[in-house]
Amino acid sequence: MAAFWRPGDVIVGRGIFNHRVWTAMPVIAVKDTPEELVATLLPGTECMGEIDYAKGRKHGKRRWDFKYKDWRLAPFLWRTNRLLMLLEPNRFYCIRLAWQEDSNRLLGYYINFQLPFKRSHFGIDTLDLELDIVVDPDFSFEWKDLDDYKQGITAGIILPEWIDEVETAKIEVLNRLEKRQYPFDGSWLDWMPDPSWSPPALPENWNTL
Repeated sequence: MAAFWRPGDVIVGRGIFNHRVWTAMPVIAVKDTPEELVATLLPGTECMGEIDYAKGRKHGKRRWDFKYKDWRLAPFLWRTNRLLMLLEPNRFYCIRLAWQEDSNRLLGYYINFQLPFKRSHFGIDTLDLELDIVVDPDFSFEWKDLDDYKQGITAGIILPEWIDEVETAKIEVLNRLEKRQYPFDGSWLDWMPDPSWSPPALPENWNTL
């Protein structure tokens, strides 16, 4: 297990659900310090995800529907947007910046509520709690997937202590947004990936816990 990754290192961001891998995305480390891990997901990257969930989400299927079911993983391609993911230890959220790859146009920020990340032998593990905030470049915002979050609570998957942490995280991140505190202060707006970087592949045994 790496203590800290160097810029350019390939790491795997995994979603772990019911003690199994639900999603796996190979990303490239941009910055890694005790205070913050920053990584990028490049268009053209092949990832892995639960096959029926990926196909069926538009038809009303949700991750919580698989609580007591087995599942299969299948590859999918991350296509259009370049993401920069900023994770801070012990935080119940990740803040992402997204650019349209062809034009380099900033699409905005995306706040993903999730369990605090844990370092693994390949990268980081977490659990997406479904709740999100979509922030436009002008800092207007809207909540996303509130129903999915509530369903996770009803299903007993999102634990009471997590709910308390998410409520605290909501206040914290909205305060950062209102006051234009990092990373909403423009710190990363001019960032570009190293031109030598290309979409990485998943390493062998990426699904080993």
